[in-house]
Amino acid sequence: MRWVFIPQKVADRLREYSVKRCKTSDDRIFPISYETARMMVAKAGKMVGVPLRPHDLRRYAATYASRSGVPIEIVSKVILRIQTYRPPSVTSERSPTPRP
Repeated sequence: MRWVFIPQKVADRLREYSVKRCKTSDDRIFPISYETARMMVAKAGKMVGVPLRPHDLRRYAATYASRSGVPIEIVSKVILRIQTYRPPSVTSERSPTPRP
């Protein structure tokens, strides 16, 4: 499983779509392969005259999230595809890490 940070409005629409489309928890929301996604992204880039790869979209998403206030720890873990990240509990208190 991968964590993806998206606007609430998009999340709501994806949830509605997945309820209609996905019959089991193993069903994909978008049943396409990486190669198909890569070709779609390249085609979209060609349409606007920009060479584009899926990695470019990941980098843009990370930049957008960071500039929108998402903590850099979360952005870096998502962009590096670390699967073990768990958001800190709302009730937990974290003391600042001392810097040398």
